[in-house]
Amino acid sequence: MSVEFSRREFVKAGLAAGAGLTLAVTLDGCGGEALPAVGGAAFAPNAWIRIGTDDTVTVIVDRAEMGQGVSTSLPMLVAEELDADWTTVRYQFAEANRAYNNPLLVMAPTNISMGQITGGSTSVRAAWGPLREAGAKARMMLITAAAAQWGVPPERCSTEAGAVVAPDGRRVRYGALATAAAAVPVPPRVTLKNPKDYRIIGTPVKRLDLVEKVTGRAGFGIDAMPEGVLTAVVARCPVFGGSLRSVDDAAARRIPGVRHVAPIDSGVAVIAEGYSAARAGRDALKIEWDEGPLATLDDASIDARLEALAKGEGNLARKVGEGAAALGGASKTLEAVYTVPYLAHATMEPMNCTADVRADRVTLWAPTQFPTGFKLTGGGARGVAAKIAGVPVDAVTVHTTHLGGGFGRRWESDFVAEACLASKAAGAPVKVIWSREDDIRHDVYRPAARHALRGGVSASGAPLVWSHQIVCPSIVAKFLPSWLPGFAAHLSGPLKGGVDWNAIEGAVELPYEFPHAEIRYIQADLGVPVGFWRSVGHSHTAFAMECFVDELAELAGKDSLEFRRGLLGGSPRHLGVLNLAAERAGWGTPAPAGRFRGMAVHDSFGSFVAQVAEISIDGSALRVHRVVCAVDCGRVVNPDTVAAQMEGGIVFGLTAALMGRVTLEKGRVKQSNFHDYRLLTMREAPAIEVHIVPSSLAPGGVGEPGTPPIAPAVANAVFAATGKRVRQLPIAV
Repeated sequence: MSVEFSRREFVKAGLAAGAGLTLAVTLDGCGGEALPAVGGAAFAPNAWIRIGTDDTVTVIVDRAEMGQGVSTSLPMLVAEELDADWTTVRYQFAEANRAYNNPLLVMAPTNISMGQITGGSTSVRAAWGPLREAGAKARMMLITAAAAQWGVPPERCSTEAGAVVAPDGRRVRYGALATAAAAVPVPPRVTLKNPKDYRIIGTPVKRLDLVEKVTGRAGFGIDAMPEGVLTAVVARCPVFGGSLRSVDDAAARRIPGVRHVAPIDSGVAVIAEGYSAARAGRDALKIEWDEGPLATLDDASIDARLEALAKGEGNLARKVGEGAAALGGASKTLEAVYTVPYLAHATMEPMNCTADVRADRVTLWAPTQFPTGFKLTGGGARGVAAKIAGVPVDAVTVHTTHLGGGFGRRWESDFVAEACLASKAAGAPVKVIWSREDDIRHDVYRPAARHALRGGVSASGAPLVWSHQIVCPSIVAKFLPSWLPGFAAHLSGPLKGGVDWNAIEGAVELPYEFPHAEIRYIQADLGVPVGFWRSVGHSHTAFAMECFVDELAELAGKDSLEFRRGLLGGSPRHLGVLNLAAERAGWGTPAPAGRFRGMAVHDSFGSFVAQVAEISIDGSALRVHRVVCAVDCGRVVNPDTVAAQMEGGIVFGLTAALMGRVTLEKGRVKQSNFHDYRLLTMREAPAIEVHIVPSSLAPGGVGEPGTPPIAPAVANAVFAATGKRVRQLPIAV
């Protein structure tokens, strides 16, 4: 971490802002763009602390709040080392700025940050060191200012709950010291707290955004209302890759309130004085589409293409021992094919963005996970807006709002582009709003995938061979063109070694100790747009892996738990959560009458999760009654957040496991709304128990790791109930 401004600038900023003390720090490896002025002063930090003369501590949160709790957890890191009075802590979302680039999401091999991105369960992990250090430096500056007033050595002073305490017991609040502290040089080094002294980190702190959301005051993207804003609804080709051939907009223009009808890249935008008029105008359009080459695409052709590709030999991602060749020496062998479908994100808040495109600047109000980024990854919302408007990137201001769900969908910028194009056409601020039908039928979907596994055991049942080939579309291919400069020696086409590592994550890090193992990948180009979906590759690799481990246990004649234990000797964190979940679920003891159990364990995003699902089956009706979840996510910042994210991840994954499927016919997505793309209801949700493993290790992620284990845990429970293996999602009994 380094300080990027002079003492004079620091003092000037604090006084000009009227905020008292403003502290800025820069994260290693992040961009050097100056931040927007705060009270007339400009800095180049990646995390800010502002302490007002009224004692208010404002933490600028540089990650998107989409329900995962970063607007509380990141301020907790600052407040702990600052010794702040938590009742005075507030948060404010950061604007788009390269200084806020995520240091954990980088483009190998250059180590260039991909941008200001919320994803990969990296928010707390990226902030863990820098934000605590920022808080500690601010605390030391406050102590120094107070010590100077009292004429005592700073090392003899202490802090507690937003105040500096003198050796003789005198106290002064941070707000009263803020202006004086702004004149103190930023210390180059500080000592962080011993974890035994934490009073905020590790406690179940109530969320800072709770009251806003309960009262409806929280500002989501769809709430943005700049002066003079119009609303746009876009007609898009129902077939992927199709284009506009012609449009008759006469009837649409006669709808009261319709102001403009404009062809844009994705279709035709109807721009009106409100959503109802815009929607009615779109419905009145007479459009002829060129449906393109995918007009005959359907589920059968997709399945056939995946199966045909699987007959080839994939690109090698990992090999242990003799790999698949060792199958010939196994006493017993097993082959299984697992398939998963395309899935939509189905965020509660449909896609939307408000754009005000002017000749020399653009202002966006966007619920985005990707405000700004590396040019070759699309540049995020800011880069897209700059390109459309023909202005420099620095002339684009992005106000990131609350997100009504993200799950990776808001990593994309298609809805941002539509708002910018519509605003440019209308010459006014425009809010693009997608309907639920738009959202389901024009998503960037979790890829469909085909997993072929082969395994073998010895005569005594000892595990011997693991072979795993994955056929799946590539998500990263659309972001990494094959001509990317400097990558020629590292990439085959757009993918390193011909492998999309996001598609095989989890599988390639196989934690089970087989003497011989082999993992391969085949890229499938199917024409359906794909994108990041909660837990990305882990969402399907965990299903195939954990179901196949259960099948191998049966082949070896061993209990599922004992078989896994024998393979996890070198993975103590996997073993720890597995044992904890099994113990709390009562594994090895009789389940309640009519109920059956299945288990799974998986690590992703720096965390380790095991789950035991307890189910019952009545005819064709499958009910999940109870899920016991054990998680080792390293040092816990807020246990309530961890539990909530495990619960949310389980419900999200359970929805996909039981009912999630996007199907295609004549190039069109058949599903349209929640009546045919169902989500798990509260009535259907199981009782969920979350048990957190105490740890002193660095934090792992929690937003995504709860999702991957639930589908295989339920599938393995179905086998316990029926004797039939589940090899396809969603689960049918």
